[in-house]
Amino acid sequence: MVIGTLADTLARGVENVTDTVTGVFHDPVIRLGVTGLSRAGKTVFITSLVANLMDRGRMPQLVAQTEGRILAAYLQPQPDDTLPRFDYEAHLGALTASAPHWPDSTRAVSELRLSLKIRPSGLLSGLQGPRTVHLDIVDYPGEWLLDLGLLDKTYAGWSEEMLERMAARPDGPAYVAMARAEEAGGDLDESRARALSDVYTRALHAARDAGFSDCSPGRFLLPGEMAGSPVLTFAPLPPQSGAPRKSLWREMERRFEAYKARVVKPFFRNHFARIDRQVVLVDALGAIHAGPRAVEDLRRTMADILTAFRPGANAFLTQLLLGKRVEKVLFAATKADHLHHSQHPRLTAIMEALVREARDRARFSGAETQAMSMAALRATTEQTISHGGRELDCVRGTLLDGGKQAAFYPGELPQDPAHLLGPAREGADSWLDQDYRIMRFAPARLTLKPGEGPPHIRLDRAAQFLIGDRL
Repeated sequence: MVIGTLADTLARGVENVTDTVTGVFHDPVIRLGVTGLSRAGKTVFITSLVANLMDRGRMPQLVAQTEGRILAAYLQPQPDDTLPRFDYEAHLGALTASAPHWPDSTRAVSELRLSLKIRPSGLLSGLQGPRTVHLDIVDYPGEWLLDLGLLDKTYAGWSEEMLERMAARPDGPAYVAMARAEEAGGDLDESRARALSDVYTRALHAARDAGFSDCSPGRFLLPGEMAGSPVLTFAPLPPQSGAPRKSLWREMERRFEAYKARVVKPFFRNHFARIDRQVVLVDALGAIHAGPRAVEDLRRTMADILTAFRPGANAFLTQLLLGKRVEKVLFAATKADHLHHSQHPRLTAIMEALVREARDRARFSGAETQAMSMAALRATTEQTISHGGRELDCVRGTLLDGGKQAAFYPGELPQDPAHLLGPAREGADSWLDQDYRIMRFAPARLTLKPGEGPPHIRLDRAAQFLIGDRL
């Protein structure tokens, strides 16, 4: 185990040194990881970001664009021939069709390279020609993101946490009762292991559908080619002291460790170790709608996830000696278009409070962080209507279910985020003074002028934070 860990570290170090030295003599590359939990809008974010970097009429907050220094943007073949290409054209086609629809969710790792031709700035800009900056965008399923928090956990510790959390989730109590009734110290029975894994997996799906975030292991939700393999056939069990080698509990423990070694660590090594900018997309409104327990689950999940990002400054010598680190992290509350703009500052404040622990860890390591509310694709318009003698700031859009146009008032978010996070930390079952609603909107039909990308909210600010300093 120790030798394997040292070998992994040395291999990453060699790769990072090679990347660093190569980058000095070739066009600079920004590797941007796009992560997020289920339904946070990763695919739409990447599609809209690329479209708006290619046609920059809606990007006034991107300084290089405002200064007229971005001369061209174009797609190139991705550098990693072993990864699927992010299907940008198909996703953009779905959003801009005459009957637009949301593209399919991410189900595997994919990559896309966008190259930007930049005119230099500064005193010597007249002596230099344009340079090329490559933006490599790495997309991966949000479900797999949850696995990163497992790396520092033991099977016993993870089991204890998940059994406690499952007790308060839909379909969770049934699994908890099944696990506690199991004779975990007895001999392994593969049919019993399969039954436990199946029931636990169904409970994970139910928890995710109810708005909970920590539904690990993530590959249980998106198994792909690993479906049915022993590495995905385990589940949490109550701690067993002195369980014999061939017992059910010991085999579950062995498979948990195999999952970390053969699924999570290679994913981490092959992708995270090479990322230097990170976007974490969060459906905060969905969690608020689901209730206090979902909000607290989201807060804890965000803190766990960031431990795997290795945040910190990417100085040249630091890269050579320690490997590349994530130097900028953006926490973005998506679907801001579901709220009137007057509530966006409140959503941003809630987002900042939700990720406070995660942001503090990143800043302590030297990474620059920012939280914001945004919508990568604006699907609504704003409208103020009179109701019950008061003016309500609403949003209007096409409902995803039924296709009808409707004005929607989601309720007023509190000015003080503690009014949400307090009950969440205390384990409240519901919000006492408000029912925060959410509506699912279809993408609006677009009519784009030449040079304009899809409409958005603050995508240009996100781009400036993430890559503006390298342009």
